[in-house]
Amino acid sequence: MKTLSLNKNKIKIVLLEGVHARAEEVFRKKGYHNLTLINHSLSGQDLKDAIADAHFVGIRSRTQIDANVITEASRLNAVGCFCIGTNQVDLDAAKMAGVPVFNAPFSNTRSVAELVLAEVVLLMRGIPEKNAAAHRGEWLKTARRSFEVRGKTLGIIGYGHIGTQLGILAEGLGMNVLFHDIEEKLPLGNAEASESLNSLLAESDAISLHVPLTPQTERLIDTEQFQQMKDCTILINASRGNVVAIDALCAALDSGRVAGAALDVFPVEPKSNDDTFVSPLRQYDNVLITPHIGGSTLEAQANIAFEVASKLVRYSDNGSTASAVNFPEVMMPDLTHHDVQHHRMMHIHKNVPGILQKINQCLWAEGINIAAQYLQTLDEVGYVVIDFEAAPAKSLLEELRGIEGTIRTRILY
Repeated sequence: MKTLSLNKNKIKIVLLEGVHARAEEVFRKKGYHNLTLINHSLSGQDLKDAIADAHFVGIRSRTQIDANVITEASRLNAVGCFCIGTNQVDLDAAKMAGVPVFNAPFSNTRSVAELVLAEVVLLMRGIPEKNAAAHRGEWLKTARRSFEVRGKTLGIIGYGHIGTQLGILAEGLGMNVLFHDIEEKLPLGNAEASESLNSLLAESDAISLHVPLTPQTERLIDTEQFQQMKDCTILINASRGNVVAIDALCAALDSGRVAGAALDVFPVEPKSNDDTFVSPLRQYDNVLITPHIGGSTLEAQANIAFEVASKLVRYSDNGSTASAVNFPEVMMPDLTHHDVQHHRMMHIHKNVPGILQKINQCLWAEGINIAAQYLQTLDEVGYVVIDFEAAPAKSLLEELRGIEGTIRTRILY
């Protein structure tokens, strides 16, 4: 007997913000053809209307999925963030609605690291300032404040996947690498852990930030931290806009404490390419400003599209939530068990005592034999996946949904 399969034609997938075409390829290859592709971000009622009947939604960094949007998208099963960050989604609201959120935390690592290293070289040589002058007809042919990166010290704040790869690339150019992280990390290459953030700031010729935005990292680099730096330090922020206090950075540029900076992220960013970018940093020739494109290479976008689309497919096909950022993580095997016809059910519920017992009682009352059961919890939410042999009665779903504390129930097969 063959294993039952999903009716994938009924599953609607909406991809916004021009997600790379490789995502569409992944979905179609796996049998999902009910796709809506939108090349821009949406907000307000336009967003609600576009995803009102969607089962899966893919976004990048501009579309905001807040609690109100999640509440009105009653069929929403999961959200895919085709980027690293997930700040654009209300993760708690999604979790409590039974909606796992997936992202691609590592697929653009190389692209970001390459951009940062290129910016270190350009800023050490004073290229941005000389380039801006040349565009105005000025000819600044001088070696003043122009340095090789060889032998200089790069301080990396946040020694994760991007920070470690950046360190390896920088060592290839002959740089010394220091790093600071809130967790103990094994150094790669010849990198050394700094005793403290302040000691890293004091010893580094160039500083690059690679931390998430948390209450602890907001304005992590402020007036006090700039005062700890060497004169003529280079600062690069490719993490989150609010990690650097822009007013304090402007003061450090004016005083010469910071010789040059490169920023790819900002506290407030335009919502579309047609909006004007507003920032006091626009006045400085020695500041490289890029429009949040650290991971915007064709290679990175293709990798991100494949990774996130594959996670959404896996969740839809078999219930796996591995690497979900807001949800209990369950890694599920494919639904094959010799020649026995199996069915799979997902039950998302509030993490309170007795739910699993009530689920099993419902199955027992239907005469259903459980073949396998997988349960994980996270904070306020529990997630159980059950394989069973007998075909479920139509009334089973309603019985399961009637269990107090149930958030969402779905029979996959």
